[in-house]
Order: sequence, then C-alpha cells, then structure tokens
Amino acid sequence: MTDKPDRPDKPRRRLPRSVREQEILDAALQVFSKRGYRAAVVDEIAELAGISKPMVYLYLGSKEGLFIACVRRESARMVAAFREAADAGGAPEGRLWAGLAAFFRHVAEHRDSWVVLHRQAPEQGEAIAHELTAARRSVMAEVTGLISTGIADAGGQVRLGADDADFVAHALVGAADSLTDWMERHPEESPEATTARLMNVMWVGMRNVLAGEIWVPPAD
Repeated sequence: MTDKPDRPDKPRRRLPRSVREQEILDAALQVFSKRGYRAAVVDEIAELAGISKPMVYLYLGSKEGLFIACVRRESARMVAAFREAADAGGAPEGRLWAGLAAFFRHVAEHRDSWVVLHRQAPEQGEAIAHELTAARRSVMAEVTGLISTGIADAGGQVRLGADDADFVAHALVGAADSLTDWMERHPEESPEATTARLMNVMWVGMRNVLAGEIWVPPAD
C-alpha cells in the first residue's frame, strides 16, 4: 500500500483564488518533500488539496510551475524569518544571533519546506536555481551588512574591509546551510544552542582577528 501524505477531511468549498492557491501549494509541498520532484504526481497533489487535477493546472500551469511556486514561497518565508528577527534592533552581534536563531527555528519547524529547498531544488532546472540564488543573495546581503557594521563598531588593531565582511558572510551562511543537516542528526540540540555554537566559532574568531590574533601557516 502506498504511503500518502495526510489529507485533512474537509468539505469542498468555494474559496478566493489566493486562498485556494495556498492550499494547493501546501499540498504540493507535502508531496514534493515526501516523493521528490520527479516521483511526485499532480494527481496526488490535487487529491490532497481536495480539488481536481485540471484545477491544479489552471491555477499553477504545470508540475514545474507548482515546484517553482513552492520554492518561491518557502524561500520568501525563510528570508522573512531571518530578517524580522534580525531587524528587532540592538547591536549587530545581537541581531545576527537573533536572525540565525530564527533561521534554525524555521528549519526545525518546517522540515517539508527545508527538504524541498535544501535537498531537492538544487537538483532541478535553471528557473528553480534562479529562485534559490535570489533568496540566498537576500540573506547574504543581510548578513554582510551586519558583519560590516560589527567590524566598524569594534575598531580593533587589524583593519578589515568589505572583502573580509563578504568572506565571513559567505562562510557563515554556508555553515548555517550545512548545520541544518547536522541538526537533523542531533534532534536534542535546540536551534538556540546550534546558533551559539556557530557564533562562538565565527563571531568570536572574527573578534580575535580584530584584536590582532592572526593565524599563519607553519613554516616548512
């Protein structure tokens, strides 16, 4: 017997297009995360959403259109979670902590979303890759800005510039992406604890560099 995503028992009803579209995307996200893009079928998505297959095509055009819409919506939600937490105010250090903790919480609480974004979408076509690149660029800009402000506020013996802030932001965002897999293998680790580990490695390391502690390769 085929294992199917849960379908809520609800009577069919007339809904505004925007609401119906979100219901379709909710169903598609479940199916894509469980089956993968290639194995997912629109019939199952339609059944889960409680509408006909032709209606799914009418709303979102194709299976690829469904997947792109899922990626676009879930990317926007992930970026919003980071941005809203980081924009709460305070020092750059605290804002970065808040944004990263919100990111890890979002991933922990929305596993279907992260499976689609992190594991499936990178394997798909150019249009989908474009959506992921746009989301990553948005987060990267937020993180780079916070790090640049932190460097400027800290002063320090060593002068770090825009390239250094960009380097640290790429390392930090890349580490955060990778740590989502580590979190899945360590469910006992809270998002806040994971964020603290990352901040200790990255932020404290950057602070030590600003204080003049620079690692150099050992002599041959």
